[in-house]
Amino acid sequence: MSAALLTPTLQAWQRQGRYVDWRGRRVFVAQAGRGPALLLIHGYPIGSYDWHAVWEALATRFTLIAPDMLGLGFSDKPAGHAYSLQDHADLHDALIERMQLKRLSVMAHDLGVSVAQELLARQQVDARRPRIESVVLLNGGLCPEAYQPRVIQRLLSSPLGPWIGPHIPRSAFDRSVRKLFGPKTPASAALLDDFWRLVTHNDGLQVAHTLGRFYVDRLALRDRLVEPLLRRTVPVRLINGAADPNSGRHMAERYRDLVPGADIVSLEHVGHWPQIEAPQAVLAAAMPFIIGQAA
Repeated sequence: MSAALLTPTLQAWQRQGRYVDWRGRRVFVAQAGRGPALLLIHGYPIGSYDWHAVWEALATRFTLIAPDMLGLGFSDKPAGHAYSLQDHADLHDALIERMQLKRLSVMAHDLGVSVAQELLARQQVDARRPRIESVVLLNGGLCPEAYQPRVIQRLLSSPLGPWIGPHIPRSAFDRSVRKLFGPKTPASAALLDDFWRLVTHNDGLQVAHTLGRFYVDRLALRDRLVEPLLRRTVPVRLINGAADPNSGRHMAERYRDLVPGADIVSLEHVGHWPQIEAPQAVLAAAMPFIIGQAA
């Protein structure tokens, strides 16, 4: 999909970013602001545009770094690539090293939650790594056993995935996304259009089945991903859209069971994208927490 087929909002998002090389692939990185470094790790299947509704406010206090993972957003989407959580984490590690960051905070959503957990797991075993000072997690599979994948995710991860992925109809995509939003914060037609154009950009449907397997991968890595949450060596705040059928109230409850006294901010009637559905509530919960830990 050429830039001419992107909506004006997506063209503006693309213009304020840049491309870097990683292992011979082009990776899009959005960057803005001044202050302590805040790495924004997006979810599936949208990309860094996940953060557009909170971007300007966060940029008043932080240096924002938001890459598009391979296969997503404006980054390359190679059909033969071995997409995995470790690979996604490697990309973020490389970007942290490239920018020579010594200290940073992390804010993550959906797939990005698992990537953030992998970065925390690596930090536990290597004290020489750049120091993650705090983590804000939005809806995602932080406790993999509690995650409830949508039907379309299950199909993409099945043996039929390679055939289904390239032929996902727009109507099925819209229907699946709408179900993830809260009853009082529905997705607009314009937002759904932006989402679809990002997913299909650079022939993205060709890799949908390999990217969508991340929820299966993290089940295999469950203990490694959950251990940093149990150790509580890095302050973590979960901001949870309770109405999310994937990772809403039930995920927060599972997290509380595993980590008594866990720091959880519950947003009632909000679905899977709190940062888009209730940006002011997310900013109010996230910014003081991050600023306090970075002081």
